[in-house]
Amino acid sequence: EIQLQASGGGLVQTGGSLRLSCVASGLIFDESAIGWFRQAPGKEREGIACIDNDDGYAYYADSVKGRFTISVDNAKKTVYLQMNSLKPEDTAVYYCAAGDRTIVIASVTPLGEIMYDYWGQGTLVTVSS
Repeated sequence: EIQLQASGGGLVQTGGSLRLSCVASGLIFDESAIGWFRQAPGKEREGIACIDNDDGYAYYADSVKGRFTISVDNAKKTVYLQMNSLKPEDTAVYYCAAGDRTIVIASVTPLGEIMYDYWGQGTLVTVSS
């Protein structure tokens, strides 16, 4: 059974930092890409970052570029999302998802939800002003 476990959310002040973790089990990790998505209240879910677990190639949405960093630890089968300079508009439930790396990274829309086959539960990030 393929499972993705996201954790690390919490309450932080504007300008603060958080690191989210996504632990994967049951999949061939280095044949996968992991994406981070978020859904703010009343808004659609958006893809914000993804990484090729084989070579570490990363892709970011403009909304987080320069503030968030995605990284992978293959030994731990874990993908991290380091979030710095957080803003109130970053408040959302954050999800991680896994897809075939050859499909995700080659896509013109690597942050499109349709690229991903498996989803974890969300972790809530709240940024106070």
